[in-house]
Amino acid sequence: MRDILQLNIMSFNTQHCKNYITGEIDFVRMAEAIRECGADIVGLNEMYNDGGPDRPLLSEQTRKLADLLGFPFHYFACALDFHQGRPIQYGNGLISRYPLLSAERIMITEPDLSLCPRYEPRCILKAKIDVQGKVFTVMTSHFGLSPAEQKNAAETVMAHLEKENCLLMGDFNVYPDDPVLSPIRETLRDSADCWEGEKLSFPSDAPHCKIDYIFASRDVKMLSADIPPIIASDHRPHIACIEI
Repeated sequence: MRDILQLNIMSFNTQHCKNYITGEIDFVRMAEAIRECGADIVGLNEMYNDGGPDRPLLSEQTRKLADLLGFPFHYFACALDFHQGRPIQYGNGLISRYPLLSAERIMITEPDLSLCPRYEPRCILKAKIDVQGKVFTVMTSHFGLSPAEQKNAAETVMAHLEKENCLLMGDFNVYPDDPVLSPIRETLRDSADCWEGEKLSFPSDAPHCKIDYIFASRDVKMLSADIPPIIASDHRPHIACIEI
């Protein structure tokens, strides 16, 4: 008889670990939110790895969260790095209870900048994680705000998806019915299929939209999913439970 393991996945835009109530950088509150959700693997958006000499609280944020939670594995993928003015080393992070076999940064193709007045570089963090002998591909990203950016992000995601044991999560800045998600939905299962009714993720104190997602390849058995009413960052965390 084979052992069955339940794995809790979490997508969390931390707004660089800024407490939505106090406005202060608050690693303890972010760690509490992750711990409250019982997460085993967490994809993180809007993380700093270096804020420059005048902003020490923006340094190594992914590692600091991992240390607070006792997660032995972490990785940061830098999307943008401004040395003169700000921000410095800003992007996506991943923390995990389970070993990272590999991790990489995949840059999203730059759009026509004339169509994107608020453009900033974006990336996908792609990692291979060994969960008791079963290897999962975990991808986390933060899509841009303009349709041109979002189209490029979805196309980049599709080019790097794995056919099996694949998880995709992040703040995609689009509503669930946006056609930019259509190719992803044709390939992966949306964890929101596990609930009935409406669950919203932004802003965390009074959410009016859902822009955060967890998708999985169709071979992954999805047991449950939720967007719990946790106010830590400006986004509520999105969680999903899968069975191995």
